Amino acid sequence: MKRLTKLALIASCVATMSGCAMQPPQAWEKGNLARKDMSLNTDPLDAAFMQHVYFSKEAASGGTGVGGGGCGCN
Repeated sequence: MKRLTKLALIASCVATMSGCAMQPPQAWEKGNLARKDMSLNTDPLDAAFMQHVYFSKEAASGGTGVGGGGCGCN
């Protein structure tokens, strides 16, 4: 049982270390990332509406990565 546990630990370490390395996309891969269906907001009208709803409810400008709030402080 101890040997099986040790083997499972080694196997999980090897699987973890051999995972995908965080490399920047290559030149031929950037075209796939630039496609419209790869964007986070596939419907720009819906995204604009949701920003308007957030602005109306929170009385704050931005909210999507912009610093500051409705009070005028940064």
